[in-house]
Amino acid sequence: MSTAVPPTIVPPSADPVRRRRARPGSTLWRYLVVRFFLIFPTVFILVTMVFFLMRITGDPLTVALGGKLPPDQLAERIHAAGYDRPITVQYLEFLGQVFTGNFGKSITDGQSISTLLISHGTATLELAFYALIVAFIVGIPLGMVAAYFRDRWPDAVLRVFAILAYATPVFFAGLLLKLVFSVWLKVLPVAGRASTRTEINLHSLHHSTGIYLIDAFQTGDPANVADVLSHAVLPGLALGLLTAGIFLRLVRTNVIGTLSRDYVDAARSRGVNEFRLVRKHALKPALIPIITVIGLQIAVLLGGAVLTETTFEWKGLGFELAYYLSKRDFVAVQGIVALLAVIVALTNFIVDIVAALIDPRVRY
Repeated sequence: MSTAVPPTIVPPSADPVRRRRARPGSTLWRYLVVRFFLIFPTVFILVTMVFFLMRITGDPLTVALGGKLPPDQLAERIHAAGYDRPITVQYLEFLGQVFTGNFGKSITDGQSISTLLISHGTATLELAFYALIVAFIVGIPLGMVAAYFRDRWPDAVLRVFAILAYATPVFFAGLLLKLVFSVWLKVLPVAGRASTRTEINLHSLHHSTGIYLIDAFQTGDPANVADVLSHAVLPGLALGLLTAGIFLRLVRTNVIGTLSRDYVDAARSRGVNEFRLVRKHALKPALIPIITVIGLQIAVLLGGAVLTETTFEWKGLGFELAYYLSKRDFVAVQGIVALLAVIVALTNFIVDIVAALIDPRVRY
């Protein structure tokens, strides 16, 4: 008589695959902790590159004031600022200032760089927010339409639009928008963040945030809100269309790929119409690549903000960066660029968190 051999039971703790599946939250936290600590070497490398690239042409005072002061006065200022010390000493002092939030003072006007970053950073943040809103409103619905009409004339038109939106320089798009809506139609302001009357009202607030839209709501006057929004339309469009073209192509490609999946074919066999398939079944998986790309697009938006703010006289970090570059004030330039590097690193970390929460494949 044969004896049945009882099956071997593997404890859950002995099976690495089962152990990993039993505690999915641990892998998420491990992934987030690793991504958080990667911020520090990223910022360190970017700040280091900014410092040494700014020193290629010499010390900042010689670059900014060379030929404008007698040699003895220039040498005196260089010694007072410490730019005649070894480059390694200056570098270590610069790192200490950066990590304590002290970026020094501008050579041009003596303004504290930290104060400048706080006062003008909110304007750039507000512009980037408007641009992302435009990118989502324009790029995602048009990408769905392009996927729905795949290989037909609406799809071809939208693909051409996406290429033009991405390839057109931001300053050129801004000039065209100003020409059409401000000069010809006279329906939108040509430049600035708000009218003079509205700015006076906003600056009179006791708890001003620096973000004009929030401050306009604090005043309780709908005219202030309308004025701020009317000034934001053209800069937001000029910068947002750049990213909208990328979103359109990403959504189109991923929706088309999702529509060929088995579960979509099963829904189609049950009589679900094509538009509902696109809207209900294919859109959400197509949004995951959009979320992962947002971090990279923040860097693009901040780079485009320099030209957009200059074109529309939107006084944010980009506007100030262009001004200090023209004055060859490299102390201010390296402070602004260092802050932008920190913003990009932190934004990518936040995007990684969102992507890991939405798509478990990111952390496995």
